[in-house]
Amino acid sequence: SSCYPQTNMLDFVFAVDDVVTWHMMNLLKNRSHYSFLKFFGPKKISTIQRYGAGIYYNTLVPCNGRVIKYGVISTDALIEDLFHWKTLYVAGRLQKPVKILAQNENSKLQAALVSNLKSAVTAAFLMLPESFSEEDLYMQIAGLSYSGDFRMIIGEDKCKVQNIVKPNVSHFQKLYSTILQDCPQVVYKHHLGRLEASIDKSPEGQFTQLMALPKTLQQKITALVNPPGKNRDVEEILLQVAHDPDCGFLVHQGRCG
Repeated sequence: SSCYPQTNMLDFVFAVDDVVTWHMMNLLKNRSHYSFLKFFGPKKISTIQRYGAGIYYNTLVPCNGRVIKYGVISTDALIEDLFHWKTLYVAGRLQKPVKILAQNENSKLQAALVSNLKSAVTAAFLMLPESFSEEDLYMQIAGLSYSGDFRMIIGEDKCKVQNIVKPNVSHFQKLYSTILQDCPQVVYKHHLGRLEASIDKSPEGQFTQLMALPKTLQQKITALVNPPGKNRDVEEILLQVAHDPDCGFLVHQGRCG
């Protein structure tokens, strides 16, 4: 079946340092954006926001003749997700090309944004075969937010991933070019206009990549292969995973878990 592009509503995410103050000001200016929760006030909304992915959404908001939605996340929660993939909710969105409208000079946030992209490439390398195309890489990265392996995505989710990647390959290239150029496994064939990669699938190479994964994903992978009651550290378990012929599948399973 074919996948056809759809016109989606604009989706904004605001990272704010002081969530209570932000909601207080926004309630004064845009009270109609909120559901019944507006009656509980900014502190209650901020408390509710901390659950789940740490983001609060206002949806179906009219704006300049269009309908938009926007989420609010604390800067600290965003940084945590970018570094450790605690939920991968916002981090997953920022692994894809997005338009950053404004950005402060928070150096930890800048480092977290780069770390998130490096982690996405590392996870993709572990799940891809030794050789793959540039589009395969971007499909794998875009699929992290869905099931962890684009070859295992079916139905609507696969269409979503294809519709994200195929029209936006040049944007993915721009987003990941610096990181890929620093990867010794990746070679740009400029005369052919494409990327070529040969990933080290030796146990040593895979162990290095596993150790570079975000903390939450490492914990999920170790939980898959470490029987209850066995008191082994993460490094020891990941070394075992690195020697497993199904290493890539275990990373996929950990991402889905």
